[in-house]
Amino acid sequence: MSRAQRLLDLLQLLHRHRRPVTGQSLADELGVSVRTLYRDIATLQAQGAHIEGEPGLGYVLRPGFLLPPLMFSEEELSALVLGMRWVADRGDGPLARAARDATAKIAAVLPPGLREDLDDGSLVVGPGPPPMAGEVELPRIRAAIRTEHKLAIAYRDEAGRDSQRTIWPIALAYFDHARVVAAHCELRGTFRHFRVDRIAALSVQPDRYPRRRRLLLAEWKATLGIDS
Repeated sequence: MSRAQRLLDLLQLLHRHRRPVTGQSLADELGVSVRTLYRDIATLQAQGAHIEGEPGLGYVLRPGFLLPPLMFSEEELSALVLGMRWVADRGDGPLARAARDATAKIAAVLPPGLREDLDDGSLVVGPGPPPMAGEVELPRIRAAIRTEHKLAIAYRDEAGRDSQRTIWPIALAYFDHARVVAAHCELRGTFRHFRVDRIAALSVQPDRYPRRRRLLLAEWKATLGIDS
């Protein structure tokens, strides 16, 4: 591996870590010595990368430093193509169109060899279920999540009980046979999960929920034992 590629790999690795990570951990992931790792960090810092930290404490890449345009490896391209084909096949209308548009944009800038890999059709998404009830509401739910607005919903649970809820949506999970909104429920005073196909009516409220979604998301993940 060239040193230039190693430096790019180090930047990508630091981008994936939101918290300080030790030099030894970074060196192990890159397959280099700690001494080489320290030299590479010093080089990137000299080139303007906002890497903070020191030996023994760990390093973190602060926001504001953008990676230069990168060429995808064959495996990275395979992962992107498979993911976008899944979304194009399983997503609601706007999300499916966005996946197809993103694929076209990537294909337009690839060299011929990688372009052939993208077009060869060797990665196929298997048949999925037909569209479910509530699919039409997914764009509005995603918009409410992005803008941190409350949702008022009429909900029917698995036992057939109806209720009116005001929720603070923080995440939308896509399963093959269900779409599930993770949210703080004002009625229950805690986090709950709502299947979109069981939402009989939905309206986006003008008021935003009182806490930032990023904080709520971290609390929700903690309740599930997920490392944020």
